[in-house]
Amino acid sequence: MASKYKLFKGTDGQYYFSLTAENGERILQSEGYLQKAGAQNGIQSCRAHSPVDWNYKQHQSLSGFWFTLTAVNGQVIGRSEMYVSAAGRDNGIAAVKRCGPFAPVEDLTPASAY
Repeated sequence: MASKYKLFKGTDGQYYFSLTAENGERILQSEGYLQKAGAQNGIQSCRAHSPVDWNYKQHQSLSGFWFTLTAVNGQVIGRSEMYVSAAGRDNGIAAVKRCGPFAPVEDLTPASAY
């Protein structure tokens, strides 16, 4: 199975993207966008920023470990799932760095009626 971005419309009417690793596990989830073009731009931003170490912020709480991928301007592009260990989080970052720049997009949004 290959890694890919999934572009979809949530039940809240907003557009999202997620990045899945080669094993099919989701490794990054975007925030919601009001327009599909915003989510598409988010994917391009993820491709551009994912290879660079300093774009990742590592987090820890009582619930576990996670990371965010941020743009140069500090805006969050996407957030990881929660991991039970720092090593799991670090493996997630490595997966986004590996898959993010080149993964194709699977558009799961409804086709336009026009």
